Amino acid sequence: MHVVSGKGGTGKTTVAAALALALAAEGGRTLLIEVEGRQGIAELFGIAALPYQERRIASVSAAQLGLPTDGVTGSGNGGSGGEVFALAIDTEQALLEYLDMFYKLGRAGKALQKVGFVDFATTIAPGVRDVLLTGKACEAARRKGPDGRRAYDAIVMDAPPTGRLTRFLNVNSEVAGLARFGPIHSQAQAVMRVLRSPETAVHLVTLLEEMPVQETVDGFADLREAQLPFGGVLVNMVRPPVLDAAAVAAVDGDHREEVATALGEAGLGGRARTGTAVRAAVEPLIDPLLEQAREHAERVELEREQRADLQQLRLPTYELPLLSEGVDLGGLYRLAGELKRQGAA
Repeated sequence: MHVVSGKGGTGKTTVAAALALALAAEGGRTLLIEVEGRQGIAELFGIAALPYQERRIASVSAAQLGLPTDGVTGSGNGGSGGEVFALAIDTEQALLEYLDMFYKLGRAGKALQKVGFVDFATTIAPGVRDVLLTGKACEAARRKGPDGRRAYDAIVMDAPPTGRLTRFLNVNSEVAGLARFGPIHSQAQAVMRVLRSPETAVHLVTLLEEMPVQETVDGFADLREAQLPFGGVLVNMVRPPVLDAAAVAAVDGDHREEVATALGEAGLGGRARTGTAVRAAVEPLIDPLLEQAREHAERVELEREQRADLQQLRLPTYELPLLSEGVDLGGLYRLAGELKRQGAA
C-alpha cells in the first residue's frame, strides 16, 4: 500500500494518480483510493463522480507510458498492461458497512442512517471518520479473490495533507488503546498491522519551495516518531533549466553591452543597419531580459538550497516535470512514465 500525502497545492492527487498508473503498467491491478471527498480522481480522469464502489477507470501498458516493452512480464495478464480501479470512500456508507460487518445490524443500520445517527457520529467524533477511512483502505489491501490471490497488486491512497497525516494514520492505535477488547479493538489492531508493515510506504509530495520542503522534513520526522514506514520524496512541478551554470553565476555583473551585442547578432535589431541603430532598437529589451535572468538565478539558488534540505532526509527522491500546458490525461500518463523510469513504481 502506497500512502501519498503532501502540503496543499503540491499536486498530491495528481502524483497519486500517476503512481497508480505506473504501478499497473506491467500487468497489475491497482486500486486508487480517495478519502477526502473532493472527487479529485474523477476530475483528473475526466469521468463522472465516483460512487462508493470500486470502479475501473483506466487500462495502462508500458508502451502507453513511453517505456520499452521487450521482456515486460505483468503479474496479471502476461505483460499486455494492467488496470487501475478507483474508490472514493464515503464515510457514511463506510460506517454502515462497518456496523453490518461487525454487529450484523442490517436494516437497523439503515434506520440509524434515517435518524441522522451516522452523520452525528462522524461529525462529533472526527476520529471515527479516520478509523473508517483507513479501515476500508486496509481491507482492500488484505482482500483476496476466489483464486486465493490478493484482489489488488497495489493500493494507492490519496491521503490527507501532511499536517494531519500522522494522526490520520495513527488513529487506530489510539482506538485500540481505548477499546481494549471486542471487534473494535481487533479491527483497529488489524489496520495498524497493515499500516506499519514493510508492505506499506508513505510518500510525501513537495515542491522545491521553502514551506513545502519544511513541511516535508517535519512530516517525515512525525512519521518516524509514530513508527510508520517511509517511502520516498516526490518532487513535483520541477522547472526545466533555462540558463546554464555559467550564465546564472554571471547575472549580477554589468553585461548590458554583451546582451546588446547578442540581441543584434540574433537579428532583433529589425531593419537597422548601423551599430548605433541596432543598439537603439534592442535597448528596450535589455533591462527586462537582465531582470528575468536575475529572477531565474534567484530561483535556481532557492531550488539548490531546497534540494540540499531534502537530501539530508536520505530517502529515495523522484522528480516530476512542470507541465506548462496543465495536467490532462496525456500529461498524467507522462508523469506515470517518469515515475516508472525513475524506479518509483
